[in-house]
Amino acid sequence: MSTSPVILIIDDEDDIRMLIAGILEDEGYLVKHAATSDQALQMIGKHSPDLIIQDIWLQGSEKDGIEILQSVKITHSDLPFLMISGHGTIETAVSAIKAGAYDFIEKPFKSDRLLLMISRALENAALKKQNAELRKKTSGIAFDDARSLPEPTQHLLEKAAKSNSRIMITGEVGTGKLIAAHFVHEKSNRSAMPFITLDCAALHPEQLEKELFGNASGAQQAYTPGLLRRINGGTLVLNEVSAMPLETQGKLLSFLQDSMYYDTKSHKNIPIDLRIIATSSDNIDDKIRSGGFRKDLFYRLNVVPIMLTPLRKRKNEIGTLIELFSNLKFSEQALIKLKSYKWPGNIKQLQNVLEWVSLMHEDKDVIVEASILPMEINGNSAKEAKNIAENDNIIPPCNLLEMSLREARESFERHYLLSQVNRFDGNISRTAEFIGMERSALHRKLKSLEVFSDDKQNIA
Repeated sequence: MSTSPVILIIDDEDDIRMLIAGILEDEGYLVKHAATSDQALQMIGKHSPDLIIQDIWLQGSEKDGIEILQSVKITHSDLPFLMISGHGTIETAVSAIKAGAYDFIEKPFKSDRLLLMISRALENAALKKQNAELRKKTSGIAFDDARSLPEPTQHLLEKAAKSNSRIMITGEVGTGKLIAAHFVHEKSNRSAMPFITLDCAALHPEQLEKELFGNASGAQQAYTPGLLRRINGGTLVLNEVSAMPLETQGKLLSFLQDSMYYDTKSHKNIPIDLRIIATSSDNIDDKIRSGGFRKDLFYRLNVVPIMLTPLRKRKNEIGTLIELFSNLKFSEQALIKLKSYKWPGNIKQLQNVLEWVSLMHEDKDVIVEASILPMEINGNSAKEAKNIAENDNIIPPCNLLEMSLREARESFERHYLLSQVNRFDGNISRTAEFIGMERSALHRKLKSLEVFSDDKQNIA
């Protein structure tokens, strides 16, 4: 299989395409041709080239060069474009660069300059790709791995993916809502189409509406179609949809009712085939009661409701998740601390902790001890457990058969609980969570079994 870069030339003039193709083929590049926007987008959809040489003005095409650039950049953000034009101006060049082009070259151009620009554009794209892969592989952590989701949730998402139903994914911050949304897209029949996430909480209301519905054409501003039209056939994720302004909610509801998009350029309603997945960290029921979210929109979005489980309720999966995200090996004491932690940031926080430990733990072949863990997990709770362990025999007696059932049970409970408290450096809260008891109930049990004397009952 050839490793030569593939370059797509998009130009409505046959002579120009043939001229550029001849220059590139002499240099060993593989060349493809397209005369119209439809041809170009079909070719890119089937197999993305390594670089595109794009004429800005295309006769007889539905889209011009800038519109093709904007459309392709949605799904191929790192694909380099070299824009060419025989009627170039500074404004045209600036517009092309702002839209995402690598560079602009005016016709007629010298072949040496064109080849130099191609070489630089390909090198720049390769560096971006390498950096992205390095960031993804940092510490061996797979940040977007759907296996981090509970197995029952994966099965539910896979079933939902086979339909075209809208999905509402809720859960605390860091539980993996966007991972779940991407998993649905990859398992659906839309996987070859665009997948776009729109952050409703991060965008200004006007910008959010513009991104969704586009802006009307006018004397001062060119027409730009919204995402609802541009990613037709794909999946749109409305991340933190509960933050969407009420006015925008109303417009979205109108779109969802008939799946029609009003094109302000052609003044026609255009049918749209689009899957929408909404996510929220907020309690939307509370938002509806307070008037911050439309109940009718919620019913439209919440066709398949999926709630993600917080990590604190998945403590038995901590070891499996660590193996999934990293190559680190933890000691038993370190694992106990990780399993007993509350994890307010959920999966995302666990990933951050593993990355931090990987950076701090230079010798990857040595087991990670509890002392290496961050302060919020390690805590400073070694209050009196060591003294307790030194003053009490924590080995269960061997003469259990000589005891009554009540005495044997109390002896076992006393030594078991003392051992667990010692393992957690005297932290009663973490001990209680690990063994599955309420904190107050554990205190009462320890007192009834006389595990601590009065001067030892100030353990956290």
